Amino acid sequence: MSSTHAEPTNFAFTEANMKLVEKAIRKYPEGRQMSAVKSLLDLAQRQMGVETGSAWLPRAAMDKVAEILGVAPIRVYEVATFYTMFNLEPVGKFHLQVCTTTPCWLRGSDDIVSACKKVSGIKHFGETSADGLFTLKEVECLGACVNAPVLQVNDDYFEDMDAERTQALLEDLKAGKPLPPAGSLGGRESSAPAPGPTTLLSKPTAGE
Repeated sequence: MSSTHAEPTNFAFTEANMKLVEKAIRKYPEGRQMSAVKSLLDLAQRQMGVETGSAWLPRAAMDKVAEILGVAPIRVYEVATFYTMFNLEPVGKFHLQVCTTTPCWLRGSDDIVSACKKVSGIKHFGETSADGLFTLKEVECLGACVNAPVLQVNDDYFEDMDAERTQALLEDLKAGKPLPPAGSLGGRESSAPAPGPTTLLSKPTAGE
């Protein structure tokens, strides 16, 4: 886990997050507390996001999780390095994850990638924009293939994306506007057909 960025030398959960840590551990039988490791890592990453503006996991945070769980640090490192949901280096305020797996690729994910690079100034996956706003990563299937292509921004999925919608979304974020509601930006309702529902066109009235 070598890196060129400055690593914090210590990490401590906030009082509120420690209550969540304890709650997560209580879900598992005595001696099985390691089962809570992903919950604790997620809490640590989110706390870093609140405190520093970058949601990531420094080694000090992983060591604290290992200490709380009573396991060797390598046990925690193994989990953190396996799951792409954990960031081992600082990321931008808006973490852009573009699915380029077959369904999204067939629906134009290359255009989404190009629009992200155009607005952010990022040239390659894994980079963070000069203003610190965006980090761009390529990811495998996000599990929303029916509304492909998909762009994940932090925790939110934006579906039915194209170059124009992607550029407008990122330009709004650069201007300081809040994220729109997650879901289809093409007007699709849930996962209904893009032109609209073809059956069950009327809503039942009371008593039916």
